[in-house]
Amino acid sequence: MYTSAKPYFYGTGRRKKSVARVRIIPGTGAVTINGRSIDDYFGLETLKLIVNQPFGVTGTEGKFDIIATVKGGGISGQAGAVRHGLARALLAADPEYKPALKAAGFLTRDPRMKERKKYGLKAARRAPQFSKR
Repeated sequence: MYTSAKPYFYGTGRRKKSVARVRIIPGTGAVTINGRSIDDYFGLETLKLIVNQPFGVTGTEGKFDIIATVKGGGISGQAGAVRHGLARALLAADPEYKPALKAAGFLTRDPRMKERKKYGLKAARRAPQFSKR
């Protein structure tokens, strides 16, 4: 775990079942997720792009180091949660970023969740096979 007397900014991000606790510290742009580098944690380039999107919108690439702890859900949901937490942390760092982050939709929590299974069905909407005879 990262411990330092340096000031940091915090944001919590959520998507589906994933929850990310994101801290940003003024630095060189290093991204650490669950104690591993972003390249090691997220194998796909698209997921790395998703995580770094708030930096592109605010023009702060390479100005902050990210230390994130993320759990729950799958890798795509985790990437979305880190993005949401990062956007909130950037907002805490400088409130002037709010119009850009809000216009890009990074401050909005994605409300889509898994639909519950209903009784009489095999899944949320999947009905048992029907046969006339």
